[in-house]
Amino acid sequence: MARWKSRTLTEGELDFMQVLWKAGEATPEVIQEMLYADGRSLTGGTIRNVLAVMMEKGFVTRRKLRKTHLYRAKVDEDQALKDLAQDLLVTAFKGSESLMIGALLKNRDISPEKLEDIERMIADRKGRDKR
Repeated sequence: MARWKSRTLTEGELDFMQVLWKAGEATPEVIQEMLYADGRSLTGGTIRNVLAVMMEKGFVTRRKLRKTHLYRAKVDEDQALKDLAQDLLVTAFKGSESLMIGALLKNRDISPEKLEDIERMIADRKGRDKR
């Protein structure tokens, strides 16, 4: 029986996708090395199992090259991150953008430069909405 296709990535799958977005295309061994460099120690079997699940979910594709497989992200990074943010908004904040942004602003030290970036994004959005 086919597994349910999730709209968004799990935290672990996101780690794999970040490797693939950075590398473009990679073998399981390269993925394992890159994850290890980021502090994640996973066996080769675990790497292959996660990749198989991600293929089933439609997040990655693979092609055979000699005796190995090369994996590539099938999902665009920007779209995947937008989907994750939307999922978090709906599930954790019941669709309230102000609650979500408020939680981020209250619980994190944000530099003045980052706050200016956020203010600029809000101003840009307000300008678009007036058109």
